[in-house]
Amino acid sequence: MAFLADALSRVKPSATIAVSQKARELKAKGRDVIGLGAGEPDFDTPDNIKKAAIDAIDRGETKYTPVSGIPELREAIAKKFKRENNLDYTAAQTIVGTGGKQILFNAFMATLNPGDEVVIPAPYWVSYPEMVALCGGTPVFVPTKQENNFKLKAEDLDRAITPKTKWFVFNSPSNPSGAAYSHEELKALTDVLMKHPHVWVLTDDMYEHLTYGDFRFATPVEVEPGLYERTLTMNGVSKAYAMTGWRIGYAAGPLHLIKAMDMIQGQQTSGAASIAQWAAVEALNGPQDFIGRNKEIFQGRRDLVVSMLNQARGISCPTPEGAFYVYPSCAGLIGKTAPSGKVFETDEDFVSELLETEGVAVVHGSAFGLGPNFRISYATSEALLEEACRRIQRFCAACR
Repeated sequence: MAFLADALSRVKPSATIAVSQKARELKAKGRDVIGLGAGEPDFDTPDNIKKAAIDAIDRGETKYTPVSGIPELREAIAKKFKRENNLDYTAAQTIVGTGGKQILFNAFMATLNPGDEVVIPAPYWVSYPEMVALCGGTPVFVPTKQENNFKLKAEDLDRAITPKTKWFVFNSPSNPSGAAYSHEELKALTDVLMKHPHVWVLTDDMYEHLTYGDFRFATPVEVEPGLYERTLTMNGVSKAYAMTGWRIGYAAGPLHLIKAMDMIQGQQTSGAASIAQWAAVEALNGPQDFIGRNKEIFQGRRDLVVSMLNQARGISCPTPEGAFYVYPSCAGLIGKTAPSGKVFETDEDFVSELLETEGVAVVHGSAFGLGPNFRISYATSEALLEEACRRIQRFCAACR
């Protein structure tokens, strides 16, 4: 009898975490490494949010919390959805988790049975299919194309849906591509979903506030209110509020689903950290002006990286509408030979040689289900990004 669960054979480790760990190990050995693998803002958490956490400690807010979150945070979440997305949810229809990851996992755990299918556009965040597999479901991947800016076409979604489909996972702006869907593009997808009333929508809006230029964010239920009773809208404070380590994600949806997720969380972790929850209350209710300032910085970094990568031999990099990632193609280098003599057969070969030769850590696109590409996070300083892109240009020029 095997000791470890069979479910572990269906999943693989997170590639993004693995790249970050490899970069740390090389740095510890004295290598000059620029890590562009982690999806984490380099900005500090705003002072008013940190002060709210300190005040909570001073007030003695250090006990267990209700499983679904403190009432003050659930009210703030409901108000946020109304204020920013024109969505009406009661506090009872919200839930707070230890990061967005837990929200997603609990939603799948609460709903998936063996044989249930989950439609996931590719490229996708690395954890979606692994969560589905761990919860007994079957991920169904729908590839997108770079010429369409990695956006799912309505007809492709329609073809992917079967009688076994339980969820459609939607992420805009996207990790890893940065693609963001306009109201019109999203309407085409929601029209398809209205034809299939058995399909639920799990929308990951974590990068909602990180869109650039004149782009206006929209979420599926805002575009199609008819999906209200079968949509879970997930968000969090990690990215826009630079609170990754505080580990607070949240969601709103139909009450019976929220209750099921609450039951699972009650046997899993109980409530998220009390201090982090009070900090999140201030994040959602407090001043939002820093978000616009940070967006301008991110947009400048995006434009720098896209420009420099498109000057690299064999690299093609589209300009994303949101998040803080670019997803360039290295198709022009497949079949070429690296300075070490290694022939590139895959995007993973490319990123491995880039790390060994130039000390630039990025994530291979095949980990996100679509290659030959690689993901760069530009959530770091402009000076480091410029140096990293110079190294990439030098590396590509040396390939034959």
